[in-house]
Amino acid sequence: MRRMPRIVAVAVAGLLVAVGAAGQIRSTEIVEIAVPGNVLGITSEDGQVLVQTEAGPPLAVQVERDGRFVAQPPGSRARRIVEAPGVLPQSRLAEGQGRIHRVWLSDATDRYRHGVLGDRLEAAALRARIDDGAVLILQAGDDAVFEDLRPRLVDLDGDGRDEIIVVKSYLDSGAALSVIGMDADGELAILAETPPIGRPNRWLNPVGAADFDGDGAVEIAYVETPHIGGTLMIWEWRDGGLVREHAEPGFSNHAIGSTELGLSSIVDLDGDGVMDLVVPGRRRDRLRLISLAGGAFRELADLEVGGVITTAIAQVGDALVFGLEDGRLMALRLLR
Repeated sequence: MRRMPRIVAVAVAGLLVAVGAAGQIRSTEIVEIAVPGNVLGITSEDGQVLVQTEAGPPLAVQVERDGRFVAQPPGSRARRIVEAPGVLPQSRLAEGQGRIHRVWLSDATDRYRHGVLGDRLEAAALRARIDDGAVLILQAGDDAVFEDLRPRLVDLDGDGRDEIIVVKSYLDSGAALSVIGMDADGELAILAETPPIGRPNRWLNPVGAADFDGDGAVEIAYVETPHIGGTLMIWEWRDGGLVREHAEPGFSNHAIGSTELGLSSIVDLDGDGVMDLVVPGRRRDRLRLISLAGGAFRELADLEVGGVITTAIAQVGDALVFGLEDGRLMALRLLR
């Protein structure tokens, strides 16, 4: 078992790769960060990136002024008790600042029996606590489940009201991406949905939402069938509906049976003011850096990372940190 004795660590291995002239990244550097014990997971909490290792409590990763990565105890953190009746095991809550304060998946059911997220339980309902304290409930219906662990709150149309992005899977036709919001009666309703993949036990994993092409409208990105030849899909939110814009093969942002859905990141890689995508390749042993600025799919870099990515990919300063299957903690440094 690999052990690193120091908590404060510097980069111990690196790979520099130049990026083409079309982007503004001079180069990228992949380095290993030494931490005690093997990395089990990475989370982002209260503005900190926390790395859980087998050696003990989580460590907060920071970048020092001299460019060294430091992983150290984050200090005392107040634990907040959050009420979420019927919450699905292993799932996370989403919290917002608008009319919808909190969203969670609930009412576990085994009626789908896919098990792609680690067990046979999926959510039969989605619940939202709104600003007056009321809890709204949206049922998936007898022919479907919410096959997800983390609902996402995003203001898709810039009206100051968040919509909810979640994966809904139909028993006979597989997963679709659903956009849920509050209707004119103040109830939760599905506002738009991509077509289901078309077969049972076919799934998709969202990357997130941003204006990826710089046209002022928000797009939603996800990887369709990440376990069997994943395709990066881009859909724009337009006039209250979803319009497909791009589909590109060769991606995977999930390991089958894992509860970790965050194997991707959204960041402005080249400093042009437009958000870009960082998504593993289909074997998760590479990171593909993607720009859609101007509406054209462009790969800024395709980088070997020295192993298989298994944790969330989290931003720390001008770097992205992630864990590998062999327990190492790695960082992709962006050099502009």
